[in-house]
Amino acid sequence: MPETEQISPLENTMKSFAAVDVTGTTIGGSLEHFQKKLAGQGMSFSQFLLDSYVRKWTGEELAHALKIRTALVLGLQEFLVSRGIINIDRVSLSPVTDPLCHSVEHVPVILFQDTPYRTTHSMIYSKMLACISPHVPGVYIDSPNIRLELPSGTSRHKYLIDFSQMDIELKRTQVLSEEEYFDRPQETAATLARERDRALDFFEDLIIYSVKKILALAGDSLTALGVTLAVPQKPFPRFYKDEEEDHEASSLEKRLGQKAGVQFFWVLGLLRENYDLVYPYLSRDGKRPARGSISSRQVFNYDLCAAPLYTDGTLGGAYEVLSGGLREWVYDAIVARLLDNGILREAPRFDERGNLLNMAALEGYGPFIAVAHMRTEQGQGLFPQVFGGGLGIERTLFALLHGPQVKDIDEVTCFGKNPDKSLPFLF
Repeated sequence: MPETEQISPLENTMKSFAAVDVTGTTIGGSLEHFQKKLAGQGMSFSQFLLDSYVRKWTGEELAHALKIRTALVLGLQEFLVSRGIINIDRVSLSPVTDPLCHSVEHVPVILFQDTPYRTTHSMIYSKMLACISPHVPGVYIDSPNIRLELPSGTSRHKYLIDFSQMDIELKRTQVLSEEEYFDRPQETAATLARERDRALDFFEDLIIYSVKKILALAGDSLTALGVTLAVPQKPFPRFYKDEEEDHEASSLEKRLGQKAGVQFFWVLGLLRENYDLVYPYLSRDGKRPARGSISSRQVFNYDLCAAPLYTDGTLGGAYEVLSGGLREWVYDAIVARLLDNGILREAPRFDERGNLLNMAALEGYGPFIAVAHMRTEQGQGLFPQVFGGGLGIERTLFALLHGPQVKDIDEVTCFGKNPDKSLPFLF
């Protein structure tokens, strides 16, 4: 089924405000300024609210999307609980958050009791640290995420600056020593490959369970939106990123979706964040490979992509819905990746008592680095050996539902905030 981009009169009206210089210094002032601009366009504020929000809220399409969302979230949670995974508290403010590999605006900083905190892009560092407990096999959180994506100038349909994500982190089955990391690279790489395969198997089971839950509880809503779901078969197709790239203009996700021929597939080995495991990376003498020399086979992470299945049996364009990987766990490698990714300006330095001598230079990473530096009484690193992933709830809904009725990610949300649409967001 072909995808066509349709621009409504309302969107054209909103785009006309994209370059507006909002001079109000308060929320009320900026809203008053916006109302005056609307009046200049011959539109009342109430009419704008009706067209932008109320019609969507009262429409059948959103109700169907939310029924599917309810079944999806229930399926995810039931599966995780059945595997003994522990639910933990959400973190919305922290000294440190996911730096992310793609362009976003600076993270908002909120001052509370004379201490600045960042709003969290994701709970990546928090959920890894939660797995430090020997009594916890893994954790999950339906977590909030604030990502102020830079507008691209073109309509991308799929982004939100304020969204929710099912964050999951699990213990790996085989604990590896630092000696194995540095001195037995072939055996260690083989072990890590098995752990990655276990991660993919876990997430495939999670998706299969959730698809079955949606079909059982919201099958009629799928039909109403002109899509369906097929219970996927294991293993999902797998593609290594640098072995599939070419110079075609089409996106890698959509092209591989056509090649896979099924709703769900994996893209493996994407060189990106500092915490995703690259192996081998660091040698005992501190040497590491040049960035351009690292192949996808050395990067132990994964993206899960999904495409809508239409009622005529055809597939729509695929989108990434889950990103994850095995995590760096050796302290020296953690620091090396932070430095090489430009997250830290300088290496941390500790005194003999465990105090950081250059805390200020580390920004908010000091507490995280101090925990990663700790060792057990036996001298082994205390940092947990884990893998995980984050599945975007709204992104997954959009990936599976876009088609005859759903054209934009805003249409599967009550209060969606797409950065490529002009401000202000009123709710």
